[in-house]
Amino acid sequence: LIDYIKGHRDELSPTVEVNDPLLKDSGVKLLMKRDDQIHPHVSGNKWRKLKYNLTEAVQQNHHTLLTFGGAYSNHVAATAFMCWSAGLDSIGIIRGEDDPENPTLQFARKHDMDLHFVSREDYRRKTEEDFIDQLEEKHGRFFLVPEGGANGLGVRGCAEILPEVEQDFDVVCTAMGTGTTTAGLALSLKDHQKLIGFPALKGGEFLEDDVIKLVEQSRLKPHTKALLNRASTPLSLTEFLVSDLNFHISFQYHFGGYAKVKPELLEFLEGFTERTGIPLDPVYTGKMMFGIYEMINSGEFAKGTNILALHTGGLQGWDGMKQRGLV
Repeated sequence: LIDYIKGHRDELSPTVEVNDPLLKDSGVKLLMKRDDQIHPHVSGNKWRKLKYNLTEAVQQNHHTLLTFGGAYSNHVAATAFMCWSAGLDSIGIIRGEDDPENPTLQFARKHDMDLHFVSREDYRRKTEEDFIDQLEEKHGRFFLVPEGGANGLGVRGCAEILPEVEQDFDVVCTAMGTGTTTAGLALSLKDHQKLIGFPALKGGEFLEDDVIKLVEQSRLKPHTKALLNRASTPLSLTEFLVSDLNFHISFQYHFGGYAKVKPELLEFLEGFTERTGIPLDPVYTGKMMFGIYEMINSGEFAKGTNILALHTGGLQGWDGMKQRGLV
């Protein structure tokens, strides 16, 4: 798997046209980057965000990764599998209490992740230096990967997505959790392209600032040629990012909050898969795609617009939703 991590993949994830009869008269073309097909267990943006984190861990001679996540986290499941495949130990600091019936936790344990459960109050301290020091005293030396792979290394992996797409597009859409994928996409936009993020959680107004911070952590420069036309007076990264990163966040498609669903969303997901053959997850990509269709139907995209939707994986989330009786 280390060779795989370093980029020796035989083929890229495909970009396909979404052939949906409902879009026939819309005047727009909808493409999808099928990152869900990268790997059966480490798919979508989880592969992208973990790729350079694991590479860096190995280069620093670490034998253990520690990360954070909720009990049904796609990130926790993917980290467990990647570490197990690479011969690394993994530790998961999980928000809440253990549940032996939880399919995500079962998968993580099957792949030898050492799970530790903390209260929500302690979990909120996951970025505090003294809390990290306490974890190191307890667990020994480890390479820390933030919740959701939200760091500069994760952004670097996500910045490789759009350069793989050969088709022309005007708008790219992605679901949002931590903002890491959005940061990577924003860095690789061309001048005429714009980006729309669809948060899966309610009250995600902080995400705009988080995207800017993540871009700074990546130390990558935006693709935009506008930077080359700047005056000779140097600007800080933050100063030009606000105006030069062409992204917009659409906050109204969270369906009540993270991992919450409503009947109209489930009905949409079922119909979309029946018509297109493409599975979506109810936590992230499903909400994004619902939002895209609403925007198409309301005429927010001009005729002739080519839209690229990123499938960020997360299909294992269905098992958890079913186990909790939410779907």
